[in-house]
Amino acid sequence: MRRVTILDDYQGVALGSADWSHVSGRFEIDAVREHLEPDALAERLAHSEVVVAMRERTAFPAELFDRLPQLRLLVTTGMKNAAIDLPAAAAHGVVVCGARGGGNSVAELTIGMMIALTRHFAEEDASMRAGGWQHTIGPGLQGLTLGVLGLGRLGGPSPISRVPSA
Repeated sequence: MRRVTILDDYQGVALGSADWSHVSGRFEIDAVREHLEPDALAERLAHSEVVVAMRERTAFPAELFDRLPQLRLLVTTGMKNAAIDLPAAAAHGVVVCGARGGGNSVAELTIGMMIALTRHFAEEDASMRAGGWQHTIGPGLQGLTLGVLGLGRLGGPSPISRVPSA
């Protein structure tokens, strides 16, 4: 049977995060939870026609494409993946495409981390778990201004980032 391999699914969420029913009837799906070193990777992918690279952790250099004669499609979760040698993929007849993510998770996590760092969430959590109590007072955020400089989609104007004119 034809094979789709999903790489770097460390949390075991890939098969539950999308509807694979159209694929599973025509392909065997192999979700790989562990990171594979180059030789083990080439062996695991040797019979895969489609590979889904969930992250940039697994590199696809020219020499790997040489070892994957069955590979026809390489999908990356996200629109860019610096770990894929695109000229090598093209030279081997492998189509590379990206998938748009859902929402603004990077921006949301960044804002959450800024608040957590400012308010000392990690230190306070560690103190409580060690049997202590609050030992810092994080500054309030009211009245502070956050500036965002970006050249891409996340740094550009959006309905929630516009400040109304007075």
